[in-house]
Amino acid sequence: MATDRRQLRNSLLLTLTALIWGVAFVAQSEGSQYMGSCTFTGLRFLMAAAALWPVIALAERKRPASERPKGLWCAGIICGALLCLASLLQQEGIELGTSAGKAGFITATYIVLVPILNLLVFRKRTSMLLWLGVAVALAGLYLLCIDESLSIQLSDLLVLLCAIAFSFQILSVDRFSPQYDALKLAAIQFLTCGVLASVLMVFRDIVPVGLPAWAATFTSWNAWIPLLYAAILSSAVGYTLQIVGQKGINPTLASLLMSLESVFAVLAGWIILHQRLTPRELLGAALVFIAVLIAQLAPAKRG
Repeated sequence: MATDRRQLRNSLLLTLTALIWGVAFVAQSEGSQYMGSCTFTGLRFLMAAAALWPVIALAERKRPASERPKGLWCAGIICGALLCLASLLQQEGIELGTSAGKAGFITATYIVLVPILNLLVFRKRTSMLLWLGVAVALAGLYLLCIDESLSIQLSDLLVLLCAIAFSFQILSVDRFSPQYDALKLAAIQFLTCGVLASVLMVFRDIVPVGLPAWAATFTSWNAWIPLLYAAILSSAVGYTLQIVGQKGINPTLASLLMSLESVFAVLAGWIILHQRLTPRELLGAALVFIAVLIAQLAPAKRG
């Protein structure tokens, strides 16, 4: 009985995580109206890293001191560099015009891409069911991104590249997370991403307009609210909820619940920003979501 209650609680936590992440696409869309992609990404992840350090310090007080594992910072920097690339591509795509809902579904294709990259990079075999998911995802992406004139918008292409970058970032986290404390790895990853994006921010966002004009961006709460949401709720709180929620729950169920992020992105974009997908895009979004479900249900093969 206690196990059932814990599974129900964790399922609700993962659903809440998906909701937080889905609404984050709206925050990113709103934030892009006030600051450049490098500024938003740099500040977002520096603030997220700062928010995680007190949690790590509290956790360290509750367990015996242990030696600092070798390679932790190297692993965090690798994951952070990939996270920076993926996040900048995503934010740039949203800034150039991809709606919150569409960005959510295009980004969600990383769930299909990860096992494909696993096959190509690590030679891990996969099932025929997953290949079906890939075909369905490609059909969905065609409807989402390719218009009647058979052209693709730069903004959508950037978000698609972001999904590929996220796939490599997830593979890196999957490789390193069993060796290191998850919260510490996340904090270093966030810190690395924030520092790299901030360096780019200086040259891309500050130098062209000057420091006074750049600083004037932050005088309005309309700029701070989406930034704080993306930093504290989406990054720091969302990641922590994911760690807690995934304990003791079936990994397939966990992935399915978190894939609701794309659905919540569409709903949030519709309710908050009044963004609507065309019937063609809605069909594409539905196919991508079906592909995500297939990818999570596909059994992994050894080999």
